[in-house]
Order: sequence, then C-alpha cells, then structure tokens
Amino acid sequence: MEKMTAAHRTLPFGTEVHVTNLSNGKSVDVRIIDRGPFIAGRIIDLSHAAAQVIDMIGSGVAQVRVDILSVPSLGPAENWYAVQAGAFQDKDRAERLRASLERDYGAARLVLRRGYPQLWRVLVGRLHTEAAANNLAEQVRQQTGTGFVVRMDDPASPLAGSPASGPNQ
Repeated sequence: MEKMTAAHRTLPFGTEVHVTNLSNGKSVDVRIIDRGPFIAGRIIDLSHAAAQVIDMIGSGVAQVRVDILSVPSLGPAENWYAVQAGAFQDKDRAERLRASLERDYGAARLVLRRGYPQLWRVLVGRLHTEAAANNLAEQVRQQTGTGFVVRMDDPASPLAGSPASGPNQ
C-alpha cells in the first residue's frame, strides 16, 4: 500500500507506467505488481501512496492517462491470458463456479489471492492471445454476468497467486 505500485489486468508484472490525473495534471510512476481492477471501466488500481501523490485519495477514482515507460522482457511460456469469472472469500462458492465453467469451457482453476480479504479467484482458459481471451470473456459474461481478461505471468511467481489445491485445479 505504501509503495509506488499498481494493479493492471493485462500488463506484465514489472511493467513501469506513468499515470497522470487528468483533472489536476499531477503524475506518478508506478510498477505493476498485481492484477485488477475488476470493475468495468477502470483500467488501473493505484497503491495508497501513489494515489496520494496525484491527489485522488478523497475521490477514490479519477480520469487518468497511463503511459508505459518500460516492459520487462518475457519468455514465450509466460505470455498467456485467462478470464477471471469471479472472486470469492468463500472457497466453496468459488469451487461451484469453477466446476460449472470447466464443464462449459474446459480449463478452469482457482487461484488464491492472499491479502485482506483473502479471495479465491476463478480463472477460465489458458489462451495465448489477448484477442482470444476477449472472445472467451464475452462468452463468460453472457453466462455469468462478469468476466475480465487477465494476463497470467509466470505461474511460479509469488505475484501470480497460488494455485488452489484440490481436484481439477
């Protein structure tokens, strides 16, 4: 929360971006270390420290411009996408959605997002292009009402989340 970091759904972890608050012209450089935001129309979640720098603590949201400063080089095995169909504090609810989506779309898994609150993310698919993931997201949204494309960096990375244990994960 107190570092110059941010969450973005598809930029690779480690990407450096310059974020400008369009209402006041203030800007900050942050590093992408997490996935999100998962609210329609929002493109980036800033840490508390970064939000303070550009004066958006009171409002909580602002119109911003995001400029990419640098992108880490990634190996081809690390470049894949999934659709996040839900996030639940209750693992049983997450598992029910996972099982349903697996029947309809094939690969589906739970990923634990540590923190407060701890959340079980339901991810569908393992696609190699963002366009293919967007097509799947549209199908998932029609079925569940929600679905966001997320980039899946190296699954061994602690930043990518921990795969849930259990059958069919």
